Amino acid sequence: MPTASATHLVLIPSYNPGPKVYETVTEALRYWAPVWVVVDGSTDGTAEGLTEMARHNADLLVIVEPRNRGKGAAVLSGLARARTQGYTHVLCMDSDGQHPAALIPVFMQASSRQPEAMVLGVPVFTAEAPRVRVYGRRLSNLFTNIETMGRHIGDSLFGFRVYPVQPLFRIMSARRSMRRFDFDPEAAVRLFWEGVAVRNIDAPVRYLRKSEGGISHFHYVRDNLLLIGMHIRLVFSLLYRIPRRLKAGRQA
Repeated sequence: MPTASATHLVLIPSYNPGPKVYETVTEALRYWAPVWVVVDGSTDGTAEGLTEMARHNADLLVIVEPRNRGKGAAVLSGLARARTQGYTHVLCMDSDGQHPAALIPVFMQASSRQPEAMVLGVPVFTAEAPRVRVYGRRLSNLFTNIETMGRHIGDSLFGFRVYPVQPLFRIMSARRSMRRFDFDPEAAVRLFWEGVAVRNIDAPVRYLRKSEGGISHFHYVRDNLLLIGMHIRLVFSLLYRIPRRLKAGRQA
């Protein structure tokens, strides 16, 4: 039986994931309830398939957005609804089968023990992981270490995480960024700046080949430029924050 919770839910943003999403959702439901899927304007028939799944499982809620707006926008849609229903935390995971559903209870338990924190997955790669992806996230992590002035965030890009709903919703609602692939790193950095504690936990990650149903919507040029622009923006924001903090420290 899955663990049922009135405070913590699993939130899965989904855009044209193909049939793999049904396995992902089934595995999540095996370990936790409720599970919410935000269908971000998918055109591959999975909106209809997931809606049919929800008709037969009261623990599954499917939110269908009419057009694709990006991963972060899909998460924000789920956060807004979670707030109105009294949920305090969401565990975000990808719909493509890369993330370890079996670790959902472990991450949720860590969040319950430290509810003021965000619980961040740190990916443990297999030999099959594309080298370009591994090296790319090392560069992103380097920037994140600068932005947080230390190695507080174990991995800036891994999307298997538990977030406290209220501070994340407040931060996202105050800006137009964090709507696409910039969501994961910027969310972690800005929550850290707001004083949200960090708990890092290792988690295995699978990179599925096309023959295994793997689908990636990451566009190397477009989305890497998006991430570079985000890190530049965060570094300048940090430079603005440092004098203010030093001034506040002298006045304290």
